[in-house]
Amino acid sequence: MDLKPQDLLVLLKVAANPAQRWTYAALGKALVMSASETHASVKRAVASGLAIAPARGEWSPVRPNLLEFVVHGVRYVWPATVGPVKRGVPTSIGMEPLASQLVVAPGDAPVWAHPAGKAKGPTLSPLYRTAPEAALTDPALHRLLALLDALRVGRSRERALAAKLMESELSQSGQERADARQ
Repeated sequence: MDLKPQDLLVLLKVAANPAQRWTYAALGKALVMSASETHASVKRAVASGLAIAPARGEWSPVRPNLLEFVVHGVRYVWPATVGPVKRGVPTSIGMEPLASQLVVAPGDAPVWAHPAGKAKGPTLSPLYRTAPEAALTDPALHRLLALLDALRVGRSRERALAAKLMESELSQSGQERADARQ
């Protein structure tokens, strides 16, 4: 079973919201996908070792595997394409947690082209077509997707910082889940 970009979007959504218990329908609605798409994504993620399903209907990301794949593999599997300057939603180095740690000239930070966007910059192809819409309603997911985009297209320094921050975000989300269950 080959992974698809939406599989990673599903994994990141769940990782960004560790206390939430997701049905396939609710997850699909939050990601602007169908319930069957999210179910298929989970099946592929489990088959690839990026998630585990200890009981029927229950599953969770395997955070160390997810981190390793995001940091070392995604830019080769699903490279981002940089396009013309347009209005859109900030991503990569134009979005926190990277924006405050790097100096970027106005208009140089990438955006996902989107009519609701308030920033202007070179466009970056999102991981999956519905990622910008999903990110607009979930700041935690937006942070993870911005870090992912920095890993996909950033220069060496930006990628190193994004990898460190992604590790922090994913381990923090995992700790929050453990705390919520106690």
